[in-house]
Formats: sequence, structure tokens, C-alpha cells
Amino acid sequence: MAIISFAGFTLLVALIAWWSTRKTDETSSDGYFLGGRSLTGPVIAGSLLLTNLSTEQIVGMNGVSFRDGAPIMAYEVLAAIAMVFTAFVLLPKYLKSGIATIPQFLENRYGKTTKTIVSLLFLLGYAISMLPTVLYSGALALNTMFDIPEMIGMGPEATLWVTVISIGVIGSIYAVFGGLKAVAVSDSINAVGLIIGGSLIPIFGLMYIGDGNMFTGLDTLTTALPEKFDIIGGPDSDVPFWTLFTGMVILNFYYWGTNQAIIQRALGAKNLKEGQKGLLIAAFIKILGPIIVVLPGIIAYYIFNGDLANADEAYPMLVKKVLPVAYIGFFAAVLFGAILSSFNSALNSSVTLFGLDFYKEYINKEATELQVVKAGKIFGIILAIFSIGIAPLLYGVEGGIFTYLQQLNGTHSVPILAIVIVGVFSKRVSGKAANIAILISVVTYLVTLYGIEPDISFLHLMGILFVLTVVVMFVISYFIPRETDFVQEYTKQVDITNWRYLKPVGAIVVALVIALYVAMS
Repeated sequence: MAIISFAGFTLLVALIAWWSTRKTDETSSDGYFLGGRSLTGPVIAGSLLLTNLSTEQIVGMNGVSFRDGAPIMAYEVLAAIAMVFTAFVLLPKYLKSGIATIPQFLENRYGKTTKTIVSLLFLLGYAISMLPTVLYSGALALNTMFDIPEMIGMGPEATLWVTVISIGVIGSIYAVFGGLKAVAVSDSINAVGLIIGGSLIPIFGLMYIGDGNMFTGLDTLTTALPEKFDIIGGPDSDVPFWTLFTGMVILNFYYWGTNQAIIQRALGAKNLKEGQKGLLIAAFIKILGPIIVVLPGIIAYYIFNGDLANADEAYPMLVKKVLPVAYIGFFAAVLFGAILSSFNSALNSSVTLFGLDFYKEYINKEATELQVVKAGKIFGIILAIFSIGIAPLLYGVEGGIFTYLQQLNGTHSVPILAIVIVGVFSKRVSGKAANIAILISVVTYLVTLYGIEPDISFLHLMGILFVLTVVVMFVISYFIPRETDFVQEYTKQVDITNWRYLKPVGAIVVALVIALYVAMS
């Protein structure tokens, strides 16, 4: 029965995605890379949420909350403020330029060299950290939750390879052959399923603790472990409180405002209003995210008495413990959808970056739209194979998979966010300043974090480096300024009239985030 419900839901999503995209012209760049610039607010919101919410989030963050409690929820809650900022400031700038990639925006602002460097950073980040991490954590979660090694009669490591390959192949079919619209539509359907399925785990967990009564379970949990619900992280926490104002801001603003795999959904909006709606709908739901990605870890700590050798096993072990058999097939399907979503979204963005920013620019400048799309697809297949080969090697990574991913992301998140923000607010900073600042930032971060290994949170290191990167840009531009002030042109690809409820809805989101921190501190 579980296998039937899993297969049924998965096939239903694929069928709806095919039906919704059958008329999209995927032989053109806009059609394939941006879904024909036809995405609406709800579709954008669903795709944003599911691109973000995958097993590296669900398994990784619950693993941290098992060990450290509620402070890790900052990654979720502060994301809402980052999305408000993107809706107000960055998205209007992006859509005004009619771009398909963030590096194209940076080319307009700084020049071709900057675009190439940033595209390369994105591709390296996706290839080395994001794609393999999604595949590994997804395979590990499915194998642990549903006893796949026992089911197919293979050892854990061999099964990990089988599951990684299966996820990689299916995700590649969506991303490489379906384009952005297929990815976005399937994401939206799976987002509904994941929110429902993901919410069931803490509900059943609390009912388990409360002998069938969820509210009794919550009261028991908060009474027994009050320290786990204190949102203010101490100095030894994974998220010390003051990092909320340093690296946490940078990670969230980078991720939701400049990360190609995320922002590409909003770039495909039919107009600015729909893009802003999508971001703010997602922001509201993000505030509720800790129910799915933090609370289960604390529940697992209570149920297992804090006695698990590997904290990353907290979530899958909890699922095995509390989820009724009747729900297993459905939950497996939505979890599988979440894994595919993050994988195929990053892969689709990689295909977009390569096709538009490398193939068309350096390999075949006379390439037709169809040739660009074809070259991107071939690159996507190669990248997928590379990621599949790396993913199983992450087994047992020190510090947990989520922390590993965030630390590695600092390599590119700091310089990319810095040059985008400076590019938006300054007209005189030059391309040479941006290029030098990027290289200084990348080298300094890697040497400091992995060579010197300072006794401070990597989040504080990111905050310090962000300020340094911005200062370097302004100092160099003082000596080597732009010849003329930058003036952004409106390409009229889409209407850029603001959503009429942007300000009140944005203010409500920010107020809710502040209220949550006050209530839980």
C-alpha cells in the first residue's frame, strides 16, 4: 500500500507538471530558462519554499535543534525579512533589466569579467556543495526512514549509491528536459504535500509524548525541556545571538536575494506584482517553518533522551517512531519531491548559467536560441553525473551536513551579496574594484576558516569579511572609479509596477518576526 501511494502521488505530480508545460516554448531561452516569464505569485511562492525546503534543511536543521534547541530557527525566521528586502529593493531592479541570471545583472553593472567570475562561483558552489549535499542527505533520509537497505537486501553504503543515483537521474529529467516551468509547477504541488506531510511529524510526535493528546504533549515537552525553546543562543550555541546581526543576515540576504537557484523563480514572474506576491506569501509561510524543521528535533531529544550517536539521525528516527504506517507512502512521496525540488532547481540554474553566461558568451557567440538550450542541457547532464559521484562521499561529515553546507556557502555568498548590494546603491564603484574584492574575499575566507581556524563562529567571520569586501570596493574605486555614473535601463520585458499591498504586507511580516523573537526570548 505504501509503495502504491508513493508511486501514485509521484506520478500525479509529474503528469500535472507535463500538462502545465506542454505549450511552453522551450526552444527559446526565456521559455526554457524562465518558464516564458509566465509564473504567478502562488507558483513562485511554492517553488521558492520547496527549492529551499529539502532534506538538507529538514534533516540537518532538526539535527542541530536536537543538539542545540531553538536558536537554529534563525535560518528560517530571518529568511522572511530577507524576502521582504528582496521584494522591495532587489526584484524591481532585476526585472527592470529583464535578466535571466544574476551574473547578467552584474555584467550590466560592472562588466563581462565580473559576470564570468560570479557565474563560475555559482557553478562551483552548486557542484561542490549544494547538489551533492541534497543528494546525500536525501538518500540518507529515505534509506533510514523506510529501511530501504533491508527492503532491497543490500548494505547501507551500497544502498546509498543506489538511492543517490535514482534521485539524481529523476531530478535531472525534470531539470534538464523540462525547464524552469516544469520545475516550478512540480515544486508548487509538492510544496502543499510537504507542508501537510511535514506538519504531521511534530503532530504525531507530540501526540506520542502526550498519550494521544497533542496539547498535553506540547506542555510536557516545554516543561521538561524549557532550555530547548529559548531562541537566544549562547556563546557555545550553533547560532550565538549576536550572529543574527552579522553572518546570519548575510546568509539570508544572499540566499533569498542573489542565489540564482532561488531568485530564478522570481525572475520568471509575469510581472513585478506577481513576483512580489510570491516572495511575501513565501515569507509568511517561512515564519511557520520551525514547526517542520526545528520542533521535531526537540521532540526527538525528549523521546530518545538525547541519546543518539549522530544528531542528523534525529529526524529520520523520529519519523520511524511516530508516523503511522498508513501515512508512510504519502510522506515518502512528498519527501522525495522535496529532494528532487532542491536538486533539480540547482541543476536548472546551473544549466541556465552555463548556457547563457559561458556557452553563448565564450564558446559559440553566434549560437541560436536552440543551440544555447541544447548546450545547457548537455552541461546539466555532466554536472548531474559529477554530483552523483561526490554525494556518497559526504557520509559522516564532521559537524553535520547542514553546518558543512552553510560554512562552504560562505565562500561565495559573502562576495556575491557585497557586489550586488553595492551595485544597487552605488553608481560609481567600478568593475575592477568588484573583481578584486571578490578574489580577496574568497581567498581570505578559505584561508581563515580552514587554515587559521579562528576561535569565533564562522557566521561572525562572514560578517567581518562582508564589511571588508565592501570597504575594499570603495577604496579601489576611489583610485579607479567608473568613467561615468551607472544608469540602469528599463528593457520593458515585464511590467514593473509595485504590488499595491507591498508596504503593509511587508511591514506585517517584519513585525511578526520581531514579535516571535520577543515571545521566545
